[in-house]
Amino acid sequence: MTQAWRCAGLRWVGAEPVLVWESGRGSALPRGKKVAFGVVTGGVRTCVGARGHRCPTRAGVSGRSTGARCEECARLDRAHSVAADTIADDPRPYHVYLAWFGPGMVKVGITAVERGHARLWEQGAVCFSWLGRGPLMATRRAEEVLRAALSVPDRIPYADKRVVRSALPEAGERAAEVADLHARAVALDAWPESLERVPCRTVDHAEVFGLDGLPGADGVVTELVAGGTVGGTLLAAAGPDLHLATGRGVVVLDTRLMRGWELVAVEARAGKQDVLGVPVRELRSSGGGVQDGLF
Repeated sequence: MTQAWRCAGLRWVGAEPVLVWESGRGSALPRGKKVAFGVVTGGVRTCVGARGHRCPTRAGVSGRSTGARCEECARLDRAHSVAADTIADDPRPYHVYLAWFGPGMVKVGITAVERGHARLWEQGAVCFSWLGRGPLMATRRAEEVLRAALSVPDRIPYADKRVVRSALPEAGERAAEVADLHARAVALDAWPESLERVPCRTVDHAEVFGLDGLPGADGVVTELVAGGTVGGTLLAAAGPDLHLATGRGVVVLDTRLMRGWELVAVEARAGKQDVLGVPVRELRSSGGGVQDGLF
């Protein structure tokens, strides 16, 4: 009987993308790897729970949901969340950063100092620079100041990020855009007093993600479905997105859509590893043994 694995999402571990399963095992995703899996026939996508706890009702969730949580678990997850701005007493030091995703696509954000670059990898930031360091509320204040004074957003949709990854300007040009905004930000009079300014030193993740020479995406998976299949060769991974070379061209799979499904391995025979049997939205015109993991 084929072993089924329930996906817990993608994590960045030491600048390497790893698919994690509810069993605790992980599947590393080096570039060039064959990624091939099927969704259990007759399966139902269930809520992944909140804050390390299972959903008490194992509620069903939409195949298009990137959160993969029912309403109650989503509420519980946000009830004690820095991202949702529902806590103010975290004593850890925080960084405020500027992250670049494409021309004119720079956002401001914060992350705990102890997390290092992890938050930037998770978001698919092509390059970034720290801007300041200090208490949580001071970094929150800096976000507000930049949004109001310089019109810098704190969110950029993944749909916008993924379509520009194959046509990025040179590293020097993207670093210059970050440096210009950094200079304007630290010069603001409303800079929080308890926030230490950090010199601009851009870090580029294009090589980490595999973006050099990346062909343009032809489509993006919109959802997984029971009995569906996904297969292709990994060209690049940025944030939660996998860029796969498939029989339908280059297709982007947002791994957040995998969470909550039971998945099984797909055999390599008959070219099945390059087959897509799930809904895909076009982005542009095309010119035996015990398994240690799903892949």
